[in-house]
Amino acid sequence: MLTNRTTLTEFLISERRRFPEAIGDLNALLLNVALACKAIARSVASGKLGGVIGDVGRENVQGEAQKKLDVVANNLFLRATEWGGQLAGLVSEEMDAPSPIPQGYPCGKYLLVFDPLDGSSNIDVNVTVGSIFSILRAPKPGTPAAVEDFLQPGARQVAAGYALYGPSTMLVLTVGSGVHGFTLDPLLGEFILTHRDIRIPVQTQEFAINASNSRFWEPAVKRYVDECLAGTTGPRGKDFNMRWIASLVAEAHRILVRGGVFMYPRDMRDPTKPGRLRLLYEANPVAFIVEQAGGLATTGHERILDIEPETLHQRVPFMFGSREEVELIDDYHRHNYGNELDAPLFGVRGLFRRKM
Repeated sequence: MLTNRTTLTEFLISERRRFPEAIGDLNALLLNVALACKAIARSVASGKLGGVIGDVGRENVQGEAQKKLDVVANNLFLRATEWGGQLAGLVSEEMDAPSPIPQGYPCGKYLLVFDPLDGSSNIDVNVTVGSIFSILRAPKPGTPAAVEDFLQPGARQVAAGYALYGPSTMLVLTVGSGVHGFTLDPLLGEFILTHRDIRIPVQTQEFAINASNSRFWEPAVKRYVDECLAGTTGPRGKDFNMRWIASLVAEAHRILVRGGVFMYPRDMRDPTKPGRLRLLYEANPVAFIVEQAGGLATTGHERILDIEPETLHQRVPFMFGSREEVELIDDYHRHNYGNELDAPLFGVRGLFRRKM
């Protein structure tokens, strides 16, 4: 049954052989993360039958209503990873503060940062959701991690990945040497390598954005979207399709497979909230994956992986995807094009130029 098939375990062992000094801690941790994802996939698949649909009646630290599956997924991540001796601490989007390693278990040299169930608002309508994780080196290996230990820029990530719970369950992973996708074989209970060395197409004709927020967008974003919507008769000279799933994992996976650009930009609703997505749990791991696959990830003003985190639950604007499109979006922000824009299709290089 395994002829010409590579399991996740085999893949990780082959990667480890490239580094003779490695002792296998990272491999063990990643396999424990994969185990948590398998358990979450089972809970997601059971849906209403498993009694895990609906709210728990309280909010998480983000001020969002917690779903039953949020709590289940968070606990599964903790139980699968905290015992193995590879971690000095864990922190999750669902927890106020880092979770210490329980007494009786050794502290290791890595930190685990995760969003246990991304897109959980879609659970009740049976839309694809996922888990996102990031692994960092602990500044003080062997001792319990403090809050400040987790506040590292994304460029320091050792590994990152996500699990996608859709028609099939997939694990997409990078350990800093490309991006690879593994599909869960339900008969074997093993993740099998099915997508080797994923590369994001450089060009695209798809973008994803929540258009209901258009009145709050920065001029650079409004200009970019208006030019896409102008189609073949506009300055881009081609038609674009717009997609919006409201599940970051699903959006990222579509872009990895067939290209595109995702935008959750800064907007003008509340100056105290510069962005919507969480830097540590969402933007950093996805940005690491995207860059390893040949794409780009930005706030519009700086590279995501260069940001120095200030708090555990910091939010940022987040735009990523096919290189040429993200470079164009960055260029529009850099030159602040379109500041005089107050109506669609009118701008510096839009379909119609305003007369001065």
